[in-house]
Amino acid sequence: MKLRVTSIVCLACLISFSTAALANVEITGEQKIWHAITLTFDGPQTNETAEPNPFTDYRLDVTFTSADGRTFVVPGYFAADGSAAETGAEAGDQWRVHFAADAVGTWKWEASMKSGKGVALVDRDKIAGQAVAPINGQTGTLEIGPTDKTGVDLRCQGRLQYMGVRYQRFTGSGQWFLKCGTDAPENLLAYEDFDATPNYGGRRKSWQAHARDYSKDADDLLWGPNKDKGTELLGAINYLSSKGLNAVSFLTFNVGGDDRNVFPHRLRESLQKYEQQAKQAKQWVPAVDPLRMDVSKLAQWDRIFSYADRKGMFLHFKTQETEVDHIMDGGDCGPERRLYYRELVARFGHHLALNWNFGEENTQSTERLRAMISYVAQLDPYSHLRVLHTYPNKKEAVYRPLLGDKSELTGLSLQTSNPAFTQVYDHVKQWVEESTQAGKPWVVSCDEPGDAQHSLITDKEDPTHDNPRINGLWGAFMAGGQGTEWYFGYKHPHSDLTCQDFRSRDLFWDQCKIALDFFYKNEIPFWTMAPKNELSTSGDWVFAGGRYAVVYLKSGGTTELNLPVGQYEYGWYNPRKGGDLEGKGTVTGGEKVRLDSPGEGDWVLLLVAKGS
Repeated sequence: MKLRVTSIVCLACLISFSTAALANVEITGEQKIWHAITLTFDGPQTNETAEPNPFTDYRLDVTFTSADGRTFVVPGYFAADGSAAETGAEAGDQWRVHFAADAVGTWKWEASMKSGKGVALVDRDKIAGQAVAPINGQTGTLEIGPTDKTGVDLRCQGRLQYMGVRYQRFTGSGQWFLKCGTDAPENLLAYEDFDATPNYGGRRKSWQAHARDYSKDADDLLWGPNKDKGTELLGAINYLSSKGLNAVSFLTFNVGGDDRNVFPHRLRESLQKYEQQAKQAKQWVPAVDPLRMDVSKLAQWDRIFSYADRKGMFLHFKTQETEVDHIMDGGDCGPERRLYYRELVARFGHHLALNWNFGEENTQSTERLRAMISYVAQLDPYSHLRVLHTYPNKKEAVYRPLLGDKSELTGLSLQTSNPAFTQVYDHVKQWVEESTQAGKPWVVSCDEPGDAQHSLITDKEDPTHDNPRINGLWGAFMAGGQGTEWYFGYKHPHSDLTCQDFRSRDLFWDQCKIALDFFYKNEIPFWTMAPKNELSTSGDWVFAGGRYAVVYLKSGGTTELNLPVGQYEYGWYNPRKGGDLEGKGTVTGGEKVRLDSPGEGDWVLLLVAKGS
């Protein structure tokens, strides 16, 4: 849907007498709640290499105001010819803003566009510069209707929000969120169909194994001159969704990192020249311009993210890795870093379920972390989850200074180091409890369970995946965590850098879906529950609250429980096979209760107290 609007704006701020100018804005996207609506303005003609720099020296912001007076100040960006994903354009006069409304009704919008050296990089309360006609001051309205989407499509769920508690909730449907997804390969975006993507180390991906998973419902998202690019990676997203996973992770910057093929910036020189220079570790290379973006590449990335929305996928933006966290501005929150995060928020912040991760195995100082996190917090109009990842043995030193009101952090992305995944439960529980005690509960996920060498190995090597299922997958949930994403160890096939086929762990994805099904299909109010292992005298994990208790028996057998007085209905769930509850019955609390699991292996016991 496209709507072309002609508006009249006052130019008194630019000339000494009042006159009027005509300006065009094209409004695209369905004007429905939670849908991406795009405003594209005719503005200054420029290009990626021009002076003034279109990325740093122009600032487009649009303020959207709801009928009840709430406002969202959404940053915009230079969009070249407006069709750069198809054309590969580097030049044009199109300037763009994406907005996803959170309420039906009339929304007013007003554009602000300023020019001046570095105007895009200052805090909002320090904006100066010269007004850019005819965009600056332009106004209009949007009439937002209800969504018509169903199923896993996030546009029927709404925006996933941090609620000040241990879990996130979709503000449309009200559903609370648990996640299972992929943490690897970290270089997912090193894809041959994206413009100007290098092949350093021979690690650029075709994702050919997922060509068979492409679905026609992504036809409108293909790119390139012939609209035929993107099928394999779109197919990979479709495959993950079809397996019941709901999260996918990726780095957006790894110049000087492990892979060195993923970055949003413009190349000054050829791909071949970059690949030669990329051997220089942990620093910018001359072929990359740190203050200019590749418009067409970023537009193509967004096609993948848009399809992820449709397929119910949470987007884990890992914005840097340990090897490169000091490349931008020497680690400070200076011009390079500010531009980078502004471009990420402007181009991708409208997506409904995501987090900004400020560093994989981060090594920046507390002061630098606070500055960077605070900058994104004031820039992101949608207040997406803000998380941090660090080394397994650095958690106390890195996380404790950021607890409570000491930072704008709202979650953690944990890493462990035990190959049997035995640290997951304790580490998740620790930071859930410490953040709660500090007065601002963090949303805690274990996004790199296991160890770097092995972690989640392939089905061929480990078809049962007992340790990752028992200690990692269920360990995170039973500890009060939001969930897990799964790293692929570098000593195995289809590794963290080399994987191009998610089917290499197909059997384990089934187990992830079985875990999610347990909580959702049994309507367990996990957001009201917490670890209460003291209820078990047999050493089992207990996750309980209100009328509900979940008991995880890692080796089956008998569980002994001290339940509060009352009548309880119970049933057993098989975490290896899923399905309905088995061996249902009733027990009486107030005295020790003994229950035997239905068979060998790990089992999950669900107890629900009778009554209101």
